[in-house]
Amino acid sequence: MTQRFVITSGEPAGIGPDLVLQLAQQDWPIELVILADKNLLQERAAQLGLSVQLHDYQAEQAPQPSRAGHLLVEQINLPHPVITGQLNPINARYVIQMLKRAIQGCMHHEFAALVTGPIHKGVINEAGLKFSGHTEMLAEVSGTKQVVMMLATPGLRVALVTTHLPLRAVADAITQPLLRDILQITHHALQKQFLIEQPRILVTGLNPHAGEGGHMGREEIEVIEPVLAELSNQMQLSGPYPADTLFTPKYLQGADAVVAMYHDQGLPVLKHMGFGRAVNITLGLPFVRTSVDHGTALDLAGTGKADCGSFHYAIEVAMQMSGQN
Repeated sequence: MTQRFVITSGEPAGIGPDLVLQLAQQDWPIELVILADKNLLQERAAQLGLSVQLHDYQAEQAPQPSRAGHLLVEQINLPHPVITGQLNPINARYVIQMLKRAIQGCMHHEFAALVTGPIHKGVINEAGLKFSGHTEMLAEVSGTKQVVMMLATPGLRVALVTTHLPLRAVADAITQPLLRDILQITHHALQKQFLIEQPRILVTGLNPHAGEGGHMGREEIEVIEPVLAELSNQMQLSGPYPADTLFTPKYLQGADAVVAMYHDQGLPVLKHMGFGRAVNITLGLPFVRTSVDHGTALDLAGTGKADCGSFHYAIEVAMQMSGQN
């Protein structure tokens, strides 16, 4: 049976609409439903010189594989016309409306997975809307107590204990209950969604040299090591390792995932390794959600130079996680 995925087209002034139109240049074994303003897509297609036929999404019709040259679109009205490459806070609610519609559709099993295009957090907050990121909003709207942000590229998966926090707040945020939840959610997802029977998870320390026996911080001794010892009979865990040592072939060989303590500890390595073919995954939700690993690239919008590789990989990973191989 053909599955139906929903795709949010992201910040309207950025490359999200470009990437969505590029997706329509090939066949897909699933039905892709795009949330966007059709006028925006038509204008951007004209800018890019792409020929795409837009069709109205009909929820009551059975899903059909998407065909090259065609896009199935649910109309979300833009409050204000878009100037390509120029942010406009007036259109911030459009981005939030798309996300809420997609989440509700997934919660009601209308869609088998959600794939999100790039958004601009700054302009959303400038519009007076409290927003710290996709991951946090997905958890809030879906009523999920704890989610895990994971980025993946062929050969490496990195899950984060903390996500979008100022660096000075990270140490206080890392507690035993939080770390325990992150490890359990990650382990469960690796087993159930990635079909790894006995996943091996490597865990970083927080401090340089993983605290060096307490001389460079005690978070490893007081928080991380006790949780790893507690869960050692439930899953294969190793660490805490210094981050500058862990991300080397010797340690990564045979590892199924790395759990890093904060955003810029784990993600620079992954993005260096696989930028353009990496995907952001939210674990712990009652549905599959993946996303591109890059931002809105306002300077590339409408130029035809935007790389669709990450969006393609996000769909491929969502297909894997939802059992549509």
